[in-house]
Amino acid sequence: MKACGFVLRAAGRLWRNPAPRRGTVAFSSSSNGKTEPNFGLLFDIDGVLVRGRTPIPAAKKAFQKLVDSSGQFVVPVVFVTNAGNCLRQKKADQLSHILDVPISQDQVMMSHSPLKMLRKFHDKCVLVSGQGPVLDIAKNVGFTNVVSIDQLRESFPLLDMVDHNRRPKLPVSTAKSSPIVNIPKVEAVILFGEPIRWETNLQLIIDVLLTNGNVSNTYETSHSSHLPLLACNMDLMWMAEAHSPRFGHGTFMVCLENIYKKITGRELKYEALMGKPSELTYHYAEYLIREQAAEKGWRTPIRSLYAVGDNLMTDIYGANLYNRYLEERVARNSTKALAQVSATGAPAPGPVQEEAGSESVWESELAPPSATSCKSILVCTGVYNPHTEVPKDASQCIKETVFHGHRDFRFDPALVEPGNVVQDVDAAVELVFKLEKFSPPV
Repeated sequence: MKACGFVLRAAGRLWRNPAPRRGTVAFSSSSNGKTEPNFGLLFDIDGVLVRGRTPIPAAKKAFQKLVDSSGQFVVPVVFVTNAGNCLRQKKADQLSHILDVPISQDQVMMSHSPLKMLRKFHDKCVLVSGQGPVLDIAKNVGFTNVVSIDQLRESFPLLDMVDHNRRPKLPVSTAKSSPIVNIPKVEAVILFGEPIRWETNLQLIIDVLLTNGNVSNTYETSHSSHLPLLACNMDLMWMAEAHSPRFGHGTFMVCLENIYKKITGRELKYEALMGKPSELTYHYAEYLIREQAAEKGWRTPIRSLYAVGDNLMTDIYGANLYNRYLEERVARNSTKALAQVSATGAPAPGPVQEEAGSESVWESELAPPSATSCKSILVCTGVYNPHTEVPKDASQCIKETVFHGHRDFRFDPALVEPGNVVQDVDAAVELVFKLEKFSPPV
């Protein structure tokens, strides 16, 4: 399966670590006698740990089982959220308060975190859309020349005309598109998350795309391509305190895509799609898991990931998709190992190396994963409604299930079937410990 969201055409290489030592046990004891797990946990936040600003009771109970008496994690943990409206440190502070355990920013993965890899855009003038400190967020992940929607609107006050009360009170003689403040030509657009004033963001993003970054110009709808567009967080809906799910950034993207197609007759295309369920997101999260284990001095390789979420179309789809990728990667390497044995009569003296060009572009940006599986666990405290299960029959499932995922990801019934369904995050942690036969140190 190949979707636009899995393709990264960015240049540069990042974090290519040596292949880890192989192992097969669920955990082992290090030289200091402490237990070393060979699995890691990936937690969604909204609907798993909190509902809006309200903590889910099972969350604090679950995390007391994941730390020792000194508050140190006994298992590598990463929080994988599709939120993108704040810096990682702020989210870490919020989680520390909610869970009553110390969380570092290195344990938090926002939907925009993989933007660190897109180095070829870091020096370009990029227009950013979203809410919160979007300029600071963009600079934090490496961008040096950033323009916000508000800055563009203030520079070109005649562009934002939907709200009559926000229309500029200018004489007719000055009604032209010359900028009040000089803004460089926009070279790319980044969608961090759902904005506050949708009509303003939709209008100005369309303006930038159809004028090739120079909004002083008129539209050029005959062009077959547009500026690079990068999007983080494809969630159509998410779960807050309300009884029903709320609009997410994916809903804003549906609006943008349809407006662009209605005007031009062509599909809007993305340079990269980040956030769950993208394989890239899980690959990056797996890297953070390995980094945690290395920082703690654990030498046992991380072999299994457990992804806990509440949304079939993002959390479960993404975890299962990444598990499929890991299984295919293991199969490819096993085939190559057998081929080497057949050719030489002896096993290769180290890990099987991928042939040049055999990896997709985004794979070449990150160190190879050590994990061989990513198991999905669905909780019933968020978006998922246990009374509306996916039909068992695949053909019936395709006909009856409304796919809430992004248009560039095709619906596959197998990918929205969770490995396990539990009541809440505490039950999920208990299940993982049981499956791994893991007894955390006291």
